[in-house]
Amino acid sequence: MCKNTFVGLTNLGATCYVNTFLQVWFHNLDLRRALYLFQNSRAEGHNTDSDYEPRTICEHLQYLFALLQNSNRRYIDPSGLVKALGLDTGQQQDAQEFSKLFLSLLEDTLSKQKDPNLQNVIQQQFCGQFSYVTVCNKCGRESPLPSRFYELELNIQGHKNLTECVTEFLKEEKLEGDNRYYCESCQSKQNATRRIKLQSLPRTLNFQLMRFVFDRQSGHKKKLNTFISFPEVLDMGPFLEGKEEECTYELSAVLIHRGVSAYSGHYIAHVRDAHTNDWYKFNDEEIEKMEGKKLQLGIEEDIAETAKSQTRKPKCSKGYHCSRNAYMLVYKRQTEEIEQTETIIEVPAFLQKLVDQDNKKFEEWCNEMADMRKQSVDKGKAKHEEVKELYELLPTEDGLSYEFVPLEWLKKWLDDSTSIKEIDNSQFLCSHGKLHPDKIGDVKRISSKAADLLFSRYGGVSRLGQSSLCRDCVTQRCRVIRLKNQLNEDYREVMNLVKSSLKSDESGFWIGKASLRSWRQLALDQLEEDEEETKHNNSKVNGEKSSSAGAKADGVKGDNEDRDGEEMKNFNEDILCYHGGLNILENDRRVVSAEVWNKLRMYFPRAPEFTQNNEACQQCMRLEREGKENEALNRMMANEQKSSLLNLFQEKNRPTLQKWPQETDVLYIVPHYFVDEWRKFIRRPAKSNPVSNVGNSLLLCPHGGFMFTYDSMLQGDAQHIALLWPAEWEVISKMFLVDQAISICQIRDKTQDNGNVQYQTHPDLCRECREGFIFQQQRDMREYAQATVYVRKVIDKKRESAPEFSVSGSDVEDEREEPKMDGEKDPDFSQSEVGAKRQKLNESASLSMAPVTAASKSGIRRSTRHRKLRGEKALIVSANQTLKELKIQIMHAFSVAPFDQNLSIDGRCLTDDSATLGSLGVIPESIICLKADEPIADYAAMDDVYQVCMPEEGFKGTGLLGH
Repeated sequence: MCKNTFVGLTNLGATCYVNTFLQVWFHNLDLRRALYLFQNSRAEGHNTDSDYEPRTICEHLQYLFALLQNSNRRYIDPSGLVKALGLDTGQQQDAQEFSKLFLSLLEDTLSKQKDPNLQNVIQQQFCGQFSYVTVCNKCGRESPLPSRFYELELNIQGHKNLTECVTEFLKEEKLEGDNRYYCESCQSKQNATRRIKLQSLPRTLNFQLMRFVFDRQSGHKKKLNTFISFPEVLDMGPFLEGKEEECTYELSAVLIHRGVSAYSGHYIAHVRDAHTNDWYKFNDEEIEKMEGKKLQLGIEEDIAETAKSQTRKPKCSKGYHCSRNAYMLVYKRQTEEIEQTETIIEVPAFLQKLVDQDNKKFEEWCNEMADMRKQSVDKGKAKHEEVKELYELLPTEDGLSYEFVPLEWLKKWLDDSTSIKEIDNSQFLCSHGKLHPDKIGDVKRISSKAADLLFSRYGGVSRLGQSSLCRDCVTQRCRVIRLKNQLNEDYREVMNLVKSSLKSDESGFWIGKASLRSWRQLALDQLEEDEEETKHNNSKVNGEKSSSAGAKADGVKGDNEDRDGEEMKNFNEDILCYHGGLNILENDRRVVSAEVWNKLRMYFPRAPEFTQNNEACQQCMRLEREGKENEALNRMMANEQKSSLLNLFQEKNRPTLQKWPQETDVLYIVPHYFVDEWRKFIRRPAKSNPVSNVGNSLLLCPHGGFMFTYDSMLQGDAQHIALLWPAEWEVISKMFLVDQAISICQIRDKTQDNGNVQYQTHPDLCRECREGFIFQQQRDMREYAQATVYVRKVIDKKRESAPEFSVSGSDVEDEREEPKMDGEKDPDFSQSEVGAKRQKLNESASLSMAPVTAASKSGIRRSTRHRKLRGEKALIVSANQTLKELKIQIMHAFSVAPFDQNLSIDGRCLTDDSATLGSLGVIPESIICLKADEPIADYAAMDDVYQVCMPEEGFKGTGLLGH
């Protein structure tokens, strides 16, 4: 086989079936000539419009045929036509269906042309006529039904050659039984016969071999790999009604489907050139000419052969061909063949102009590629000469100077196709600016003379001479390796030495007990850190911790924290005080011999050193003495204050507003926070700081007015104040600094005997600030972001019987004594802290609006926390959350579907699922009652049901406490 000058078509993915039909239609000279004559509304400007581009399907087909005829390319891109057709390039379509639809589209487009030859070109080329003739067996009446065809679809199953297929297509069919024919003459259903009669045949006769059939067992299409023989010359005379026209056809094209499946495979076309009668195989971009003007199908038949369908190819007579993959046969009338061989088709000027432009671009691209190839060859020759020149200079000789250059750079220098950059040795440098020992394998030693030539031609930085290898890095690396090898031996020796006592005349060194216990692990980590530092890292310099070393060090710290309860950073730091001196705690350290210390110093050269004669930190000793003195003073102060205010400390005989004491008309008020902090100091004077002043301004507004009313102090605001007897107030006024006295008086109307009593505070109530405070509280109640509400399940509209209080651990703590206060900050009520404490007061007030039970007769303070009942559950909610979202949380907590939930708060039913909790009056610490219509045990089913209600939101954002 040899190459030909015909132009191929690019396969855009799965468009091989399109390419085969385009090549077949291109070789139909009558169709090509007619298509060149096609004109549209822009035809008048074709000769002058230099910017003309094809737009419609016919215009794209025109341009494609012109390129196939006169392009200088080996293959062209049909994407313009494919895009105009709207085809999916990644999906293979039905080839036979595409042929029918495309010819129908062409016929419809050309029928609108003014030239009558163009209007009927598709019909003249491809359209024939036959009739469905039905004959009544009783009366003999013939009933013809004429029809047109563009191709004959032939069943191949059970047949061996084309003649058998055509004969079956035209054979007589009997209409009997339920399939009887209704005869117009007999006016009844009669037995009849029906057959197809060919009336006329087109110039180009297409036979579609029905290889792709529907398989009822599998429910899919399958391919029939049946061998069918067909002649090169076909006489259709025996099949035609009336032989007035020429009926001899000659094979013009064979379309092949490679593959065993009906849904995949590859399409190629064998087409005979109308001018030379040579056969060509068109396989997308590849075109091959068949030898000896003969059609050759052997290769295609071998590809389709499978293990299940290995049948012997039947022998074909001379002038016949046999194929198991041919799915379309194209025959042309012999008289048409003679006319086409004598016809020369010219490409219209406006199309030839586009072809010339494309050829020019292609030629420019070819010239550019040739220039690039020439430049590459010239560059290769120059590089060859350069390499030849330097090759003898590269090796070093004994006694002569040398340098190091990157090995990778040398490889690229020898590669002709790579552009050479300047020589860069900076990536091989250590923190000392010399060649790192780890990078010896990445550099090549060359003679200084060769290095001078390379640096002069290509440039570069950081030249590395023969003295560039870093001695410091090598020394450090050797030290680490040596110490690692002898670490275990040194550990055993050190542990044996510390067991022996010091001699009387020997001076020792202080070492931390924790450091001594873990020194081997610390040494190993330190050595690994040092080794990591000596390793080459472009982003690190010596002295910086690498990530791995840092991680290991962190691990050591964590281990030491677990063992000793404090962080071990470096060896022997556990004997340092905050001032950098020797710690005063002798129990945390011990004395070791100089021999032991010298051994350890090899591993920890930067460890803090203290001889046995070194004194402990003087500042720490002074602070210890002062601390003991202060503790003694605090205990004396605490005992004095406790004896003076014993009832206040023990919470005995406390006055209440609910039952005003008869022996006095005046009670004094202080912040409850002051009393709590004072009690902490009394309980643990050595661990707590004394309280020095009473910050009553915490209970006042900016105008100096009192913030609470008598009624509010009976309710929720009682948690913020403490009441004092006048005698207690007198003691407190003497012992503490008081910024503002606050009192409440009982005023009786003596003129009347009706028991009318009024209460007056001093300072007076500031109504403006009080209203603003209440407004802010109510606003906070309805604009909260994260708050707790309690859902309580009730049965038969009653709360669960015999409720049991479930007290959490935090509730129990409130009933005990105050927790241990270690290292607390000064709680004194100085003026600078008033603002912060007022904020704390407002926050605590806004977090709890539930009614607070007054102190009992015994005077014991009760916890103000909500007591959860057994079965009650706490949920985290926000004010802008909808009732529907709350029901989802309840469903998770109680396993009750949302549509079975009846919710209420304070006897008011909550029904609007789209409303927010803030708008429904649900505030923090609210108790929501849940009554379930029917319990649903299938939790998964509830999820499925409510997923339908809220497909997008699902269950995101559902906070649940106590579930």
